[in-house]
Amino acid sequence: MAGLENCGAPYPVCPLLPTPQPTLPAVPLIGPPPCLCGPRGVAIDRETNFSSFSFLLVSVVSNSIPPSPGSRSGVRRYLPTGAMLGISLKVASVVVFVAMSAIIKGAEGVPVGQLVFFRSLFALVPIFILLGFRGELISGFKTKRPMAHVLRGVVGTVGMFLIFFGLTRLPLPEATTINYATPLFIVIFSAVFLRERIRFFRWSAVVVGLIGVIIIMWPRLTVFSGDLSNVGPQTEGAIAAFIACMTAAVAMLTVRNLVKTESSATIVIYFSIVSTVMGLLSIPFLGWVPLSLEQTLVLIGAGFAGGIGQILLTESYRHAELTTVAPFEYSSMVLSIVIGFAIFSEIPTLEMLIGGTIVTAAGIFIIYREHQLGLDRKTARKVSSPA
Repeated sequence: MAGLENCGAPYPVCPLLPTPQPTLPAVPLIGPPPCLCGPRGVAIDRETNFSSFSFLLVSVVSNSIPPSPGSRSGVRRYLPTGAMLGISLKVASVVVFVAMSAIIKGAEGVPVGQLVFFRSLFALVPIFILLGFRGELISGFKTKRPMAHVLRGVVGTVGMFLIFFGLTRLPLPEATTINYATPLFIVIFSAVFLRERIRFFRWSAVVVGLIGVIIIMWPRLTVFSGDLSNVGPQTEGAIAAFIACMTAAVAMLTVRNLVKTESSATIVIYFSIVSTVMGLLSIPFLGWVPLSLEQTLVLIGAGFAGGIGQILLTESYRHAELTTVAPFEYSSMVLSIVIGFAIFSEIPTLEMLIGGTIVTAAGIFIIYREHQLGLDRKTARKVSSPA
């Protein structure tokens, strides 16, 4: 039904109405789009104004009658909508992803490939449940570009391996803030591989942001002292996290290409499948250790968190503009500092605080600059999780 939306969800998927939902004639819109479960605007057909007037009358009356106590519409009135709902969902996704990162970090002695397997396999469970509820599960597997999905999955999974490796060796706040370099490399690789024209302002933000990342990593980069014998786990973790940003940037570029023909559900499903398979294939090289029941449940929880975080992330961009939602990704720095201190007794370094602030400012500037230039990054961000 072209032109109409329900609660920001593409028709006929409306979480507040039973299925099947009533069909209305497609009409051009004046003002904000209407919602079949609670009018937020008025649809007016210029050729059949009389029939559309009845819809207008129902809209006015339904908004003028106060909801009864305890009624569903009364509860909805106090729930966040629009931009606030998008921001709330984005912050919730950040909380879930940081919690997942904390679980991965706390899984000492578990091979990285095993961590990737649990994170990827069990992330599919909440995703399948949601798609099944929406009636989109079967269509989510339909694709005309299987090899493109495999390529995106392989590149993205390599990045996941490196991110998890860095998490197990670095303080949580440092691993989190180094990951902020990904948008910077996206700009660089867009210019190199896609021949995208990058102007002075974005190049300046990239340079400043990379300086911030170097400041974060500097205490760990003993490799530049010339004494390779001093290279420890934290140095290895910092280098792995930095390289992970590059691979994540390449994966994002492949996603930009995929979203032109593939649905968000299809991209997420095939990425999780490829990641699961690669986790299993790593057993001969990275090993596999027996887990206690508690460890198994915790890692399953990490997988569920990854899937739920992906759902919240995707939904957040359906309810608000990219420039409104995306900057809240950087709230993960504050949250990781809190969790790192509370659970792992990690005290953030001065370099991390200074460098993290710099790279955050650079990343937010790039978001707003690309919005000013009319570059559409929203769809690709919806299906790209931090880990």
